[in-house]
Amino acid sequence: MKSTLLHPLTALLCASLLCSVANAQGSTLPAVAPAGQASIARLESAPAMLSATSSSSSSWGSSSSSTSLPDAPQVSTPDQRASASQPANSRDVQTKRILGIIPNFRAVSADVKLPPQSVKDKFVTVTRDSFDYSSFILPGVLAGYSQARNSTPEFRQGAVGYGRYYWHNLVDQTVENYFVEFIVPAATHEDTRYYTLGRGGFLKRSRYAITRVVITRNDAGKETFNAGEIAGSAIASGISAFYYPASQRTFGNVGGKWGQNVGVDAATFVFKEFWPDINHHLFHPHMAGQ
Repeated sequence: MKSTLLHPLTALLCASLLCSVANAQGSTLPAVAPAGQASIARLESAPAMLSATSSSSSSWGSSSSSTSLPDAPQVSTPDQRASASQPANSRDVQTKRILGIIPNFRAVSADVKLPPQSVKDKFVTVTRDSFDYSSFILPGVLAGYSQARNSTPEFRQGAVGYGRYYWHNLVDQTVENYFVEFIVPAATHEDTRYYTLGRGGFLKRSRYAITRVVITRNDAGKETFNAGEIAGSAIASGISAFYYPASQRTFGNVGGKWGQNVGVDAATFVFKEFWPDINHHLFHPHMAGQ
């Protein structure tokens, strides 16, 4: 009985030994017994099965670990970053023009954060303010008002007189724009944009808008004295004396024009502050419930 059990094991060991010697010497082995072949096949397949099991285990572990790890962070595109900086409520958005006739390129919608304004940005903005098609409308209105008041008798009446009033008002506006929005702010590092408050009652928002003629932000985002508005308007008013008739070249006229310019800008800031609300309620009533 014992020899019967040892016979297959002896054959298996001999076959394995002969296979190893043949592999080492590169010789060809004679055919082995069927039982030995089956045993050799099982031995040779064992490493493959072990490798497959290991591979399957590794694959499972990799799959398991990949599902347990958090997703890689998503990189936002410039468009996504721009949309993220927009106000959540579309009713608070400032438009580029007010009623299509008043330039509004400096107005920033409520709660929008922007990078510092470069010198180039200031120049581009003031140029758009001064030479956009809408910038030629307001001087026409002011020219008609001045002619009706006969504020400068030397210009006379009629179409020729209106033309004189018109180009003087247009030059006044352009010179003031460049000194208020570019030349002085570039030297004093001021941000020339109007940042809409957009919250609070009427008096709070009106007070905020009016005080923007004396308070603005610097390029670092901190509040500072608005030298661009105060000093820039004063310089522009003084320059206007050189192209107006001699009767207008008085300290009183120059000072009056300076005060008028600052007052108009303060009223404009108030209008800009409430323009998103006006635009929403008057021209987009279907959004009132949103």
